[in-house]
Amino acid sequence: MHVWDNDCVSTACRQNRMTQIADMIADLRETFARHKTRPLEWRRGQLQRLSAMIKDNEADILADLKADLGRSGYESRLVETNTVQSEISHVLKHLKSWMRPQRVPTPLTNQPGRSEIVPEPLGVVLIMAPWNYPVYLICMPLIGAIAAGNCAVLKPSEISANTSKLLARLIPAYMDSEAIRIVEGDADTASELLAERFDHIFFTGSQAIGKIVMTEAAKHLTPVTLELGGKSPCIVEPDCDLETAARRIAWGKFLNAGQTCVAPDYLLVHETVAGDFVTHLKSSLTRFYGENPKTSPDYPRIINDKHFARVSRLIADGQIECGGETDPASRYIAPTILTGVDPASAVMSQEIFGPVLPVITYATIDEAIGFITARPKPLALYLFSNSTDIRDRVMTETSSGGAVINDVVTHLAVPELPFGGVGASGMGACHGRASFDTFSHAKAVLTKSEKFEVKLRYPPFSALKSRLIKLVS
Repeated sequence: MHVWDNDCVSTACRQNRMTQIADMIADLRETFARHKTRPLEWRRGQLQRLSAMIKDNEADILADLKADLGRSGYESRLVETNTVQSEISHVLKHLKSWMRPQRVPTPLTNQPGRSEIVPEPLGVVLIMAPWNYPVYLICMPLIGAIAAGNCAVLKPSEISANTSKLLARLIPAYMDSEAIRIVEGDADTASELLAERFDHIFFTGSQAIGKIVMTEAAKHLTPVTLELGGKSPCIVEPDCDLETAARRIAWGKFLNAGQTCVAPDYLLVHETVAGDFVTHLKSSLTRFYGENPKTSPDYPRIINDKHFARVSRLIADGQIECGGETDPASRYIAPTILTGVDPASAVMSQEIFGPVLPVITYATIDEAIGFITARPKPLALYLFSNSTDIRDRVMTETSSGGAVINDVVTHLAVPELPFGGVGASGMGACHGRASFDTFSHAKAVLTKSEKFEVKLRYPPFSALKSRLIKLVS
C-alpha cells in the first residue's frame, strides 16, 4: 500500500513521491517478468481472494459507502457488492476456456501449418476509478486485469474518501502485493501516475479528465479504455405501459441520487402522453421515497459541495413539476422533474449527474431520433415501446454505447454483454469476456512444419510459377 502526502508542495517532496511511484512500477514489472501472474492457479486464487475481501468486509464497505454517498446498505449491496461477486463468479466459471488458444483456419499457401490466436497478458496496467460507485468501478476492471494475468496499480478517487481509505487497507491485506498495489492521492498523484509508462490504462470518469488521460497515455503510446459518460436519452412511446415505464425510469434515474453514468439524463416523451407520464413519475417517486424524500433512509446525497452547487443551478433551467428543494448542509437535492426545458440550456448541454430529470415532448419518432442524432453519441440509450418497427428504427438509426428496450440501466447486470461507450462517451469495453479481452493481447501464432517445402515463393521466378501461384492464391 502507498499513501502519498497530498499536502506535499515542495519540489523535493514531489520528486521523492515520483521516485516512489517509479520504484513501485519497477517492482511490478519485475514480478510480471517472473511470470508470476500467468498461471491459471494464480489468477483464480486472486479472484477468490477479492471475493473473500468483499464478503468478509461487506459491513464496513456498506458503512463507508453510506458515509460518502448517503446511500442505503440495500442499494449499495444491490449495485456494488453483489454485482462484483456475480462478476467474479462468472469469470471463474469461464476463465480456463478464455485462456485457451483459439484455432483458426490456415490457408493452403501456409500448409502444412497451424494458426492460433493466443491471449497473453499486457503487463502492468493502471486502473483509475471514480467516486460514484467506488467499489464496483475499481473491482470490475481489476477482475479483468487479474483474469488476463496482469499486474495492476489501482487509483481510487479521493472524493469518496472513506471508501478510498478502506480499499487502501483491504487490498494489501487480501491481494498479492507483489502484483497488485493501491495508491491513494489527489489530482497531483494521478498526474504523477500518468507520467509513468503503463501497458494499459483503464479510466472511468468525466470526458474532461478522459481527454487528459488520453493525452498523457499518448506520450508513451499506451492504449486506453475510457469509460466516460454523456447525456443518455430515454424515449417514451405512447404504446408502452406508462406506469411500468415511469416506475423503471424513476428507479434508474434517481438511483444513487442520479450520480450514475448510465442514468437516463433526459426524457423524450410523446406529446400525447406527456402529462399522464409525468403524473406516473411523481407517483413512483412518492412510492419510493415518501412525501418527503429528505427523510427517506433510501434516498442518497450528493457527494460534495462542488457537485451540489453545480446540480442545484440546473434546477432553474425548467418548470419544476416536482421536487426542487435543496439543503446545502446535508447536500440534499430532492428528486426533481422539469418540463418546458430549452434544448440550449445548461441542463440539456451538460451531463446532469444528479437527481434532476428534464422532460421534452416530441410529435413523431423522426423528431425524437433527430434530436438524439444531432448530439454526441451517448453511453446508453433507452426506449420504451412495444412496436417492432419503432424498436428497429431507433436501434438502427441511432448510435450509443449500449441500449435497453423497456428498461433502464439493467444491461450492466448481463456479464455476456460488453459495457462501453462510443465516440465522446468512451472507447473500449469491460464486463465478462470483454474485460478479459481488454487486458489481453491477441497474439497471432503460426506454426509451420519443416518436413514439407513449397518452393513457389523462392526465386528464380518463372511463367510456370506464376500460373501455379494463381491457382493456390
